[in-house]
Amino acid sequence: MFIKKLSSFAAVAALLAACCPKQEEGIRRATPLSQGMDPVRLELIDSAVNAAIAAQEIPGAVVGVVRNGHLVYEKAFGYKSLVPEKDTMTLETMFDLASVSKCVGTTLSFMQLVEQGKVRLVDPVNLYFPDFQPWEDPETHEKVDITVQDLLTHSSGIAAYLPNVKAYINQYGTNSPDSLIMWISTQAKRNFRPGTQQLYSCLNFITLQNILQKVTGQRLCDYAQKNVFDVLGLKHTTYFPLYGEPQSNPNAVELAELCAPTEQVEDGHILRAEVHDPTARLANAGNSGNAGVFSNVEDLAVVAATLLNGGSYNGHRILSRLTVDKMFTVPETNAYEVARALGWDTYYTGPYTSGDIFCVDDVRGHTGYTGTSMIMDPNTNTAVIVLAHRVHPKDEGSTGRLRSVIASIVASSIL
Repeated sequence: MFIKKLSSFAAVAALLAACCPKQEEGIRRATPLSQGMDPVRLELIDSAVNAAIAAQEIPGAVVGVVRNGHLVYEKAFGYKSLVPEKDTMTLETMFDLASVSKCVGTTLSFMQLVEQGKVRLVDPVNLYFPDFQPWEDPETHEKVDITVQDLLTHSSGIAAYLPNVKAYINQYGTNSPDSLIMWISTQAKRNFRPGTQQLYSCLNFITLQNILQKVTGQRLCDYAQKNVFDVLGLKHTTYFPLYGEPQSNPNAVELAELCAPTEQVEDGHILRAEVHDPTARLANAGNSGNAGVFSNVEDLAVVAATLLNGGSYNGHRILSRLTVDKMFTVPETNAYEVARALGWDTYYTGPYTSGDIFCVDDVRGHTGYTGTSMIMDPNTNTAVIVLAHRVHPKDEGSTGRLRSVIASIVASSIL
């Protein structure tokens, strides 16, 4: 009788499998020509990257191009590390995304809370942190609350960074996230009336991190891993929290070996699977809203394809189509001088990243201090991913011109 039951269960399982085929994982691949791109022109990327390596602007890089939901170009160049020994770059190499983390980690996670009604863009930050100080007019003493939207569009007026990380650490110690949000709430300078100007600020996104953590009861690194990275089937994307609780990703030890190192710091230690940004690393211990995500070209290709497809890819959805549209729109309620979308750069806030040929009004993307960038053009359904570590082994390299050159090559390759 038991064997018959097992047989019937197996028959039902087989029927369900036939009716509901397994969803695809990872990025789909195709030839450039099949997706309407000139493969010969795309090859010009090779010479551009190799020239940057020869000029010692970067030790190496991985570049990916996505068109119509397919990865049509992916190549690794140069070296993954120069010290303590030379190691050749591979396509699997994971990079410290630096501020691209603001988009891939914080913004995608936070917009889920917005679409679920758990947070509103118009919410004042002091709804979540009562001690969070408003902007005060120095002449009239009028007070204006800073909102969630002000944080996402870098129009809050909050200071860009901790003015002195060493001084902060001396006073509050390392791994002091509670002290950090209190410092932002009560001591960080408010430079202008919210929504009237823009000032790029890592402290904005650390504040968003803390709102998310208060609403969900989870660390940002855990929430993003479960609700964004794992949902999309990303195998090589994670945070590396540096203290205390277990890693968000059970494969963290193996993934750390795939990471390209960044800077050799003052004591000779080479950062690897440790976020480069000092505030994120020292004050927030790797779980930080402004930086901390590590990823590779294949996974970022999935993220780009997902957003260009209205929030879903391979049957996995992280945001609704209208939420993606909202996220990529510059809020009309902000002053004209504020040109940022929700968490993402536009051409007018990151013009050199999108090159000279893509339509300036519609490209969205972001750059990272370490040398990373990702841009997406919905008009042509194209994304360009540049992963480099210009800060290895010293913070002396450059990717500004290279990003623009690659973007122009890709745009000109579209038939």
